[in-house]
Amino acid sequence: MLDAERNRMLMEVDAGTPMGEVLRRYWHPIAAESEFADKHTKPVRLLGENLVLYKDLSGKYGLLDRHCPHRRADLSYGWAEQDGLRCNYHGWLFGQNGKCLAQPYEDIEDPSGKLRKTIAIKNYRVSAQGGLLWAYMGPDPAPEPPCYEHFHWQNGFRQIVFSEIPCNWFQCQENSIDPVHFEWMHSNWDIKLNGKTAPYSPSHIKVDFEEFDLGFIYRRIRTDTDENHAMWRLGRVCLWPYALATRSHIEWRVPIDDETTLSVGWFFDRVPKEKEPYVQNSVPHWYAPIRDEKTGRWITSHVMNQDFVAWVGQGLFADRTQEHLGRSDRGIAMIRQRYFRDMEAVKRGEDPKAVIRDPEQAARIQFPIDGLELFRDGQDNADHPRRQKFAFLAGQPPEIARAYDDAMGFGEKPTNK
Repeated sequence: MLDAERNRMLMEVDAGTPMGEVLRRYWHPIAAESEFADKHTKPVRLLGENLVLYKDLSGKYGLLDRHCPHRRADLSYGWAEQDGLRCNYHGWLFGQNGKCLAQPYEDIEDPSGKLRKTIAIKNYRVSAQGGLLWAYMGPDPAPEPPCYEHFHWQNGFRQIVFSEIPCNWFQCQENSIDPVHFEWMHSNWDIKLNGKTAPYSPSHIKVDFEEFDLGFIYRRIRTDTDENHAMWRLGRVCLWPYALATRSHIEWRVPIDDETTLSVGWFFDRVPKEKEPYVQNSVPHWYAPIRDEKTGRWITSHVMNQDFVAWVGQGLFADRTQEHLGRSDRGIAMIRQRYFRDMEAVKRGEDPKAVIRDPEQAARIQFPIDGLELFRDGQDNADHPRRQKFAFLAGQPPEIARAYDDAMGFGEKPTNK
């Protein structure tokens, strides 16, 4: 059980807070590249800061303070130029590095640019990896942007899904080191939601947790498996600082601020060998609903939506002073202690866990993956799983379901609801 002060330390992400300073040592996925196919700016909020993400006319991305330093206009309504973003209020132009490049009227009055040379706007680095746009908000030198093993796989249909969750990020990430909840939330509860009473899913009989250089691994054995099963041999990865990697997809729980989390899901489905070569030039993205418009209740029909119910059910901020952890929660206790150690490391001027500075390692980040050979090498059509609805999140757009069907060669009308 945590006291109130240590509980708060785990949750606060603003600059200057212990956890906020830890998180500013990592790259954060904040948008999809495909979002900029038909626009040049997007307002974003990350770690409690209001920012604008933009793509200039040369194709470079930038991330600036949302407000122009002239009269505080909203730069997300500005427009992109060849080398920067121009404010729509008085035309001040800013580059990726935050420097003011032009002040149209002031430059006429004072061609030497005395005022302009004194103006700079808060700015952060942006990197494109895996169809996602990543932001780094910390001190120099920046670590290497992460390019995971998954991003190198070919001949697959990829999609990126966002959801905005109205609660603190940390209770979302604790879900990533909690194997037993699969039995109850995603199996037994699903049975109940479908109006059935039995049979219940196989029970967990053994769980274990292990720390490694990129995070933690949890392992589990149920009554229908043994130690030869991949869930025990390889397990699942709680990826630092706030992700879950499970087979061919990764879920990030990105802190928008203390009260809101951006769920980012990256999904990969290998096409049958008969459909190779398959080239996806752009990774489509979509935003998944979390509430039922008719009832106002949380959506419970899909796997990650069920997780969201657990997260928001703890309130905006989980009160860990009132909890009672059991033996299956050893992993949760382990990651909490690791974060506290990371806070101390940052205070000493050291890197926290899993910050990667080796370019070679960052270019292909590897960890245990169940089914790696399938995702790398492919599978014959006869053995390939048949299409079913997208199980992870509700609301998949019909055009993305159709694109998936076309990639897989199913040729049937999509049934996603």
